[in-house]
Amino acid sequence: MNRSAKVHDTLVYRLSQVLTKLNQGESLDPQALAGEFGVNLRTIQRDLNVRFACLPLIKNAGRYRLDAAHLGKLTIKDISQFATLSGVSGLFPQLSEQFLRGVFDSDRKDAWVVKGHHYEDLRGKDALFSTLEQAIVDHRHIQFTYNKAPGQSKLRQQVEPYKLINQKGIWYLAAWDDGKLKAFTVTKMEGLIAASTAFKPRPYIDEELAKCDGIWLGVQRQRVVLRVAGGVADYFKRRKLIPNQQIERELMGGDILVSTTVAQPDEVLSIVRYWIPHVRILEPVEFQQQLEAGLAGYLQVGSGKA
Repeated sequence: MNRSAKVHDTLVYRLSQVLTKLNQGESLDPQALAGEFGVNLRTIQRDLNVRFACLPLIKNAGRYRLDAAHLGKLTIKDISQFATLSGVSGLFPQLSEQFLRGVFDSDRKDAWVVKGHHYEDLRGKDALFSTLEQAIVDHRHIQFTYNKAPGQSKLRQQVEPYKLINQKGIWYLAAWDDGKLKAFTVTKMEGLIAASTAFKPRPYIDEELAKCDGIWLGVQRQRVVLRVAGGVADYFKRRKLIPNQQIERELMGGDILVSTTVAQPDEVLSIVRYWIPHVRILEPVEFQQQLEAGLAGYLQVGSGKA
């Protein structure tokens, strides 16, 4: 894990814990919190006075507590989501008081899914992002021009929006269009209009989005099995390093078998390349062959033999 990811994980954990304490009615002493989380007093004060500025906090004798009228109203999901948003200031177009209150007070938190620590900056796309959120919540058809590539623009009409997904830092719209579930890059959308007509959500789409870690939507997926060396197995046990990852079993010597399902070979090949020589593709065999052929070509070019 790189340093920025570690810092982000620590921040999210701290904010989540502080919010949980507030939600349970605790009166918090900033100095005690600083000691508990191993940070300086100024960091805790910034959490309480800046990151939580939109919450109804009451300060008395140097301690902080949540207004009694709001106690117990935050769910675990709310707390986790708020901490994530508060720790990533550029993830959404605007992290204003109004926006953060909306996380708690509306259904908009059900409009998006955030995956990964790095992100593109959507400042300047406030109106488009907000319109998409509301269309998802209201189940309204949308219309927009999609610039798939330079010179390849197409008007999309009667599109059913389902989720805004942040995958590896890029925002996508998961939507039903022309009889298929597709992923549209948000920054390539222009002229967005939310129609007055509503659609009836297809229940299986939310299920598919919940179990799919990538943005390859509406295509046939293929099972892949990897052998991970014992020396790095703990990394795969602690967190999902591959989309749709499942730990199948542990082998003698500490190696593990990991399975996944992918729509495109590069979903897994790019990750295996990173972990060479500790990870090998067992199934399908052609994926491992494709990996080895690519490496051989790379080495040929590097040696000047190509």
